[in-house]
Amino acid sequence: MTDVPAAVREDHHADVSGGWLRPAVFGAMDGLVTNIALIAGVGGGGVTPHTIVVTGVAGLVAGAISMGLGEYTSVRSQNEQLAAEVAKERRELERHPEAEARELADSWVRRGLPRELAEQVAVALGNNPDEALRVHVREELGVDPDEQPSPWTAAILSLVCFSIGALVPLLTYLVGFTSLWLALGVGALGLFVAGALVARFTNRPWWMSGGRQLLLGMAAALVTYLVGRLIGLGGPLG
Repeated sequence: MTDVPAAVREDHHADVSGGWLRPAVFGAMDGLVTNIALIAGVGGGGVTPHTIVVTGVAGLVAGAISMGLGEYTSVRSQNEQLAAEVAKERRELERHPEAEARELADSWVRRGLPRELAEQVAVALGNNPDEALRVHVREELGVDPDEQPSPWTAAILSLVCFSIGALVPLLTYLVGFTSLWLALGVGALGLFVAGALVARFTNRPWWMSGGRQLLLGMAAALVTYLVGRLIGLGGPLG
C-alpha cells in the first residue's frame, strides 16, 4: 500500500482547537491531587475512617461543582472577549479597508513575502469580507474565530473528570478497607496511570509523563499529611 503524504490527509493532525483535552486532563488531575492530599491531611490528623470518607466525598462533590462552574465561566468569558475583539476588527475593516489591507500586507512582508505579492493578496482578500475578517483576526489575535471551545463541553468534562479522579483514593475505603497507606497507594497508582494516558496525546514517553504526575501529586500529599500530623490528633494510621 502506497503511503499517502500527511499534508493531503485531513486527519494527520490531532484536534487541538476543540477545547476538550485541557478541561478533561485538568479536571482528572485536580480531582486526584485534591482528594489524595485531602485524605492524607485528615488521615494524618488521626481521624476515623468514616470521617475520611465523609471528608473525601464532600471534597469530591464540592470540587467537581467548583471545577465545572469555573471552567464554564472561564471559557465563556474568553469567548465573549474574543467576540468583542472580532466585532472591533469588523468595524475597522468596514471603516478603513485600505489601512487594514496595508497592515495585513506588512505582516506578511515581515515574514518574507515580496511586498508586491503581499499587497496584491491583501487587496484581493478584501473582496471577501468574511474571509478577510477571519484572516485579520488570525494574524492580529492569533486565534481562529470559527474554532472556539464550548463552555458547556469544558464544564461537563471538567466536572465528570474531577469526580472520577477524586473517587480513586476513596475506593479502598468504600469497599471496606481502613488503611490510609493503602488508599494513598491506590491514589499514587491513579496519578501514574493518568499521567501515562496523557502521554498518548502529547507523544512524550509514558513513563516520564506518569512519573512526573506521580511526583507532583505525592509531594502535595506529603505536605498535607505533615500539616495534619502537626495540628491533628496524632492517632494511628490504620
